[in-house]
Amino acid sequence: MSNDLTTKIISSYGSRETHSTGEGGLDVNSAAAGWDSSRPGSIYTSSRQSAATLPRAAKRKFKSYRLRGEYEKPWLADPAMKKTRWNNWIVTAWCLAGFAGAAVLCYTGVKQYQTGPICLVFEDDFKTLDTSVWSHQVTLDGFGTGSFDWTTTDSKNSYVDGEGLHIVPTLTTETTDITADQLYANYTLDLRKDKSCTGTTNASCVAHSDPKTGAMIPPVRSARLITKDTKTLRYGRVEVVAKLPKGDWLWPAIWMMPQDSTYGVWPRSGEIDIMESRGNGHDYAPGGRNLYYGSLHWGPSGATDAYWRTTSAKRLRRSDFSESFHTFGLEWDAKYMYFYMDNRLTQIMHVGFKAKDDLWKMGEFAEMRENDTLLENPWAGSDSTTGNAPFDQPFYLILNVAVGSRIGWFPDNKGDKPWLDSATNAQWTFWSAADQWLPTWGEGDQRGMTVKSVKMWRQGAC
Repeated sequence: MSNDLTTKIISSYGSRETHSTGEGGLDVNSAAAGWDSSRPGSIYTSSRQSAATLPRAAKRKFKSYRLRGEYEKPWLADPAMKKTRWNNWIVTAWCLAGFAGAAVLCYTGVKQYQTGPICLVFEDDFKTLDTSVWSHQVTLDGFGTGSFDWTTTDSKNSYVDGEGLHIVPTLTTETTDITADQLYANYTLDLRKDKSCTGTTNASCVAHSDPKTGAMIPPVRSARLITKDTKTLRYGRVEVVAKLPKGDWLWPAIWMMPQDSTYGVWPRSGEIDIMESRGNGHDYAPGGRNLYYGSLHWGPSGATDAYWRTTSAKRLRRSDFSESFHTFGLEWDAKYMYFYMDNRLTQIMHVGFKAKDDLWKMGEFAEMRENDTLLENPWAGSDSTTGNAPFDQPFYLILNVAVGSRIGWFPDNKGDKPWLDSATNAQWTFWSAADQWLPTWGEGDQRGMTVKSVKMWRQGAC
């Protein structure tokens, strides 16, 4: 195409009123289409080149050439428009009210449970086992749970190394001179002879194996360490960093009991379970080592224990508590108890106390009877002003790993459980199934609970 023809085409396009031009009189519409007027003999170049090199036209606000002066706007008088406008204002007002209400609730909710000053009163990272603080409970009766372990002071069951304190169950036949036959028959184990028993009853200190009655020497040994008489707490915070054991029918626990049974025998004086779990696998229906519970036990009698009102659990979905260390925490105030994991943002359970709705009323015990007799309020004499009795007294800390039980912690007929809680030969059938559960126990200290640290803070300034 000749240069004259190019000029004519450009002139023709430039003369049309419908085209706008950019700086220097360049036809912007032509430039956008890829027009290259600088190259003789060519009409189009790439649109990428022209977009990069040519200026863009200024945007202009649309202006109608038909609507001049005042004109009618009938939609403004439409009642539907007024209704829509009012609806918008109402929705906006409710949204603002909702945000304001949420802010007030968040503030008052957090303010109610803000902690005041606390003072660190005990810290142990278990470089050694401080026997001035920790003591062993040595018993044969499972401490009221009917577990199958004999708690000892044996260094095979509790010891300290670079990881912390280990509480590890072992087989009785592997760590003592007691034979398998003696576990079943004609053997008496009396812990009073060496004065090692810390219990106060014959059942806690003496065991006799008898095939006629199904009685058996505990087939497993473990350990239970406590801070009774040395480190107690009434209001404050407790944090225990621990890794839980791996193995069927293992029962690790971090818990607290009253220093003095002010209101009577269990559960009248209360029990605080910071952490309880089971060593079974993820497929165990009641919950294995991927789940743990926090609970409070309280009530006028064992049969009326209202723990089910104050218990909650935390489940891990992709791992379990035997794979790594976790912090198990309790925050305790006269007005509430707060259970958490790893940090205070991960709540497990919150229990609030109210003076007008104390635990006696919360448990609805006044409506209950035992042996056709109305229950007695064990906390009637409490001077608590927040309704938190029996949790208004000092408690001490307990660390232990139990094995089995006969109180329902491992429900009957669940997960191939080899014994029935109510059977007189429960220990027999448990021990007879050792070839089933022993291979599930971890190697070495993996079958035990490892405690890296314990901290206690007292409420109030140091």
